[in-house]
Amino acid sequence: MMAAVLGAGSTARQIGDVVGGVAEIFVGNRAEREAAESREPAAALTEFGAEFARTPAGRFDGFVDGLNRLPRPLLTLGTLGLFVYAMAAPSGFTVRMHGLDTVPEPLWWLLGAIVSFYFGARELHHQRSRVAGIGQAVAEAKAVAAPRVAPQPLAAVAAVDPDRNRAVEDWRRTQRR
Repeated sequence: MMAAVLGAGSTARQIGDVVGGVAEIFVGNRAEREAAESREPAAALTEFGAEFARTPAGRFDGFVDGLNRLPRPLLTLGTLGLFVYAMAAPSGFTVRMHGLDTVPEPLWWLLGAIVSFYFGARELHHQRSRVAGIGQAVAEAKAVAAPRVAPQPLAAVAAVDPDRNRAVEDWRRTQRR
């Protein structure tokens, strides 16, 4: 008798494990779900950090990178410097401006084209990369915003006829084929 009582405990545990396994199919494992939810933000932060990480560059790469960053600040500071020069030495500024006045107009057009192409090409490059990113973002947004209707779950037993079992009926249909 004692063996039967002790054996019932292991049987109950087995039944509990089976019921827990079936329940996990429908509800899911909470620990796994929470682990997945915590992995997503961590992966996003890692990707974001990798986007802005600088690759180690050699001395020549650093030198060329520095040269590429010079034209805009030099043009800005040079223009402001002209204002300072005009106020500090008006007569010298006037002489220099008359000298610039003697430069032929086609040379000014050439200078304008060079400056426009330099800054225009840089801006065009950045604009193209932005447009590519925007197109991808729009496609992702459309996919997320698209209405998705979940299929209605079919009940195993119809409410009108409690003796009717849809799973058994489906199985019988597959056996007839």
